[in-house]
Amino acid sequence: MWIKVPTSQMMDTEDTQNVTELALALAKNAIAAAIKSMEEAENPIKNIDWITQGEFTEERGRKQIEKFISNWEYQRHWVHYTEFLKTEDVIHGRHYIYHVHWSIPTARRPIARTTASVYFTIKINTNKPPDTPIDVSYVFESHSLVHRPGTTHFQEKCLRDIIEAKYILMNSNIFQFNRVRIFQNI
Repeated sequence: MWIKVPTSQMMDTEDTQNVTELALALAKNAIAAAIKSMEEAENPIKNIDWITQGEFTEERGRKQIEKFISNWEYQRHWVHYTEFLKTEDVIHGRHYIYHVHWSIPTARRPIARTTASVYFTIKINTNKPPDTPIDVSYVFESHSLVHRPGTTHFQEKCLRDIIEAKYILMNSNIFQFNRVRIFQNI
């Protein structure tokens, strides 16, 4: 039985190939970072100057959320309404939860059948001085990714996807219920 021992020429070829693959991967990452940087320079992430913990009230928090949302880019047929939901006591502070309802009313349906929701949380930490800015985060309904103002671009597609998924779910359930004659007269 013969064992093939790699020659120095074979090892040089493999090393050259590994270096080439590494260089290609680094170049792709550098190009992707440059493209992202250019996009951010052309379309910067918008934010507002948030109030401090000492200035915070439930109503001011709601107005700050409305002001922040006014910076989002979305088609003007969308309407939204922000309401305060509840306060949650946590260790070393309080969380103020707000609900932003989004819908697309039309002339044929002035009251939309479905809405999309965005939940904002304003965190007040009792261990921090009153001049500390409030801590704000938000999540889209049915999503688990937590967003922070000033770190990501708003994408209207998130709202459209939520509403589309609800329409699909509503229509599929009616079809299934009609098969068993529950909604016979609808």
